[in-house]
Amino acid sequence: MSVFDWFKGRLFCDLAIDLGTANTLVFMKGKGIIVQEPSIVVVNKLTGKVEAVGQRAKEMLGKTPTNVLSIRPMRDGVIADFEIAEKMLDYFIKRSTNNRGFLLRPRIVIGIPTGITQVERRAVKDVAMRAKASEVYLVEQPMSAAVGADLPISEPTGNMVVDIGGGTTDIAVISLNGIVFNHSIRVAGNEMDESIIQYLKKKYNLLVGERSAEQVKIQIGSAYPLDHPLTMEIKGRDLREGIPKTIVVDDQEIREALEDVVSAIVNAVRIALEKTPPELSADIIDHGVILTGGGALLKNLDKRIREETQLPVFVTDDPLTTVVLGAGKMLDNLDLLKKIAMS
Repeated sequence: MSVFDWFKGRLFCDLAIDLGTANTLVFMKGKGIIVQEPSIVVVNKLTGKVEAVGQRAKEMLGKTPTNVLSIRPMRDGVIADFEIAEKMLDYFIKRSTNNRGFLLRPRIVIGIPTGITQVERRAVKDVAMRAKASEVYLVEQPMSAAVGADLPISEPTGNMVVDIGGGTTDIAVISLNGIVFNHSIRVAGNEMDESIIQYLKKKYNLLVGERSAEQVKIQIGSAYPLDHPLTMEIKGRDLREGIPKTIVVDDQEIREALEDVVSAIVNAVRIALEKTPPELSADIIDHGVILTGGGALLKNLDKRIREETQLPVFVTDDPLTTVVLGAGKMLDNLDLLKKIAMS
């Protein structure tokens, strides 16, 4: 390796981060996505020491002793625990740079929900600066997703993006490098998991954890009837007997469990459509609605929204990474970044 390459590896390490409620993704300029881990930290209450972060921490959910806590520092797309969020972000940044000392601290672009307050934006920025960033740019997640999906955001044409994350569903109509209208609800993937937990508790007296509920959602969850019925075996604790129990549920039951959450998301899309200027509405009829975020992977959600709105609906190629890829593209286009970044 030449001296130039050695310096280049330390100087040019700009990062794009999708700091999500459920998952954190980190993109490094020139390398692509290098971190894709759950936004979870395991901390020892007695010592204050971080025991695990990311995937390893998720595997510990519901299995830790009383002196060890599993913490989600992000809630509804914003920082709920400032200190733990800082430790998590610092861990991911160090991991991204192979824990090397570098001469110039990284420029960081972070995707954030549209509905957060100025105080919440400042908290995100402060966490990144404490984690050794030189500059921090905040970009609304639907805008970042639009860039990641290669939508013509600079043109005088309407583009509707629905970003369904872990804590929030953000809906934005974008034109001429700006958000013309946005609507955000704090109902998304985590609410789906909670709905499944409550449904199984009420109907079967079965208590399951977050990880089990998430697996049910991924494997047989749907927003619209499936072409081929699915069933799944679920293990949990019988609330009456207090002993382990196994049941079998089908996709129709889980669809019923998810109905309130799905209806809330569809209703939010309707509200956004009703408040979109008429000229841009005509563009949306032509171009359709773009779904992104982990929640967009719910089976047949695009069909449900299409059925309710009578508009074309498309899911991006990789909904989980669209936001961070868009933020990563902005690292190569600082003029665009400065136009659309939030203060």
